[in-house]
Amino acid sequence: MTPPSAFTFAGQHWLALPQGALFWCERQALIVADLHFEKASAYAVRGQMLPPYDSAATLDALDAAISMSAPREIWCLGDSFHDMGAGERMASETRARLMRLTGLCRWTWITGNHDPDASTGLGGEIFDEALIDGVMLRHEAQRGETGPEISGHFHPKWRMSLRGRSVSRRCFVLGSSKLIVPAFGALTGGLDAGASPIRALIGGGGEALIPLKDRLLRFSMPA
Repeated sequence: MTPPSAFTFAGQHWLALPQGALFWCERQALIVADLHFEKASAYAVRGQMLPPYDSAATLDALDAAISMSAPREIWCLGDSFHDMGAGERMASETRARLMRLTGLCRWTWITGNHDPDASTGLGGEIFDEALIDGVMLRHEAQRGETGPEISGHFHPKWRMSLRGRSVSRRCFVLGSSKLIVPAFGALTGGLDAGASPIRALIGGGGEALIPLKDRLLRFSMPA
């Protein structure tokens, strides 16, 4: 039976997980973007105090996605760390949890604009981008890319009216050759999926995908 969150892209089969992760069925690979570990502590250094639980909450969600999908490999598409000092500020318990995860299977960090050098001593391999089975994995989508591409960076959200209230949910943005995944981190904002920077990349005919526990909501993108 086809899982309720399944869809196709680049001739491959994918699952959009409710935690905001992407599962590549053919490779048994879990893909996440924009974890932004230690964002709260970065703000605290600058005097803006936020609840210091974002890294632990992100790891809880990551644990759940890994348990749900049992991946053979994990790809993190950039901005995994909010800044280059995140690893040093990370609590020892959080570091131990993360290192346990990076030791589970093949783990790859793709660099992003927040973490251009992701060498934190936490395990895993590091690449600026990677072409895997004909699909380019990178942090930020490039307009000149002609082949299938999966990226993060924009933290897309879909806004809608529900019973007279405006609500937003993080979403995947699916185009003919580009797939933008939502921010996975617990303390991340978002850009409207219909905003011009995303529309310019996706082109016409795109969709916003919102995974729920029992189904996948699909919305046509504005032209």
